Amino acid sequence: MKGTTRILGVAVVLSSLIYWGCDKASEPAPKGGAEPAKGPSATAELINEKGEKVGTATFTPEKEGVHVHVQLSMLPPGTHAMHLHTVGECHGPDFKSAGAHFNPFGKQHGVKNPQGPHAGDLPNFEVKSDGTATVDVTASLVTLGEGKNSLFQTGGTCIVIHEKADDEVSDPAGNAGKRIACGVIKKS
Repeated sequence: MKGTTRILGVAVVLSSLIYWGCDKASEPAPKGGAEPAKGPSATAELINEKGEKVGTATFTPEKEGVHVHVQLSMLPPGTHAMHLHTVGECHGPDFKSAGAHFNPFGKQHGVKNPQGPHAGDLPNFEVKSDGTATVDVTASLVTLGEGKNSLFQTGGTCIVIHEKADDEVSDPAGNAGKRIACGVIKKS
């Protein structure tokens, strides 16, 4: 009788484990995939050479770096370069006050450059014929946290739109032409 009781006890435990395991397995998976990284976010209001607002950018942390979402208007149609720069100042009309590309690791410019890229090098994007664009990219070499690759440096950082496409290899700026829009990145 003891052997039978022991077997029944084990059967009850196993069936309970199977039941609870099946119950958990039937729960729906969380929506939206992996949870985004926690931390501060940032925004930038982009202005053109005349000081007119032409867009906004939001920066949010994610596991792969920083998600950059940009809404733009009143820009010339075509392909344009977008970069993160080392100084948090946007004085028109040339925006040279923004300094060089954000480059805390001392690399050369361009994702196709064997000695690159700068942390602030972002992909080219298209502006539609009506002058608008929506851009969503991940800046994988920057953070909104602490460290030398943080966008919250002393003196600030900014986002800059160039008149032409970035060739993604020529140092220091990919032959992207003049700076046509700029926005200071501010913690939000």
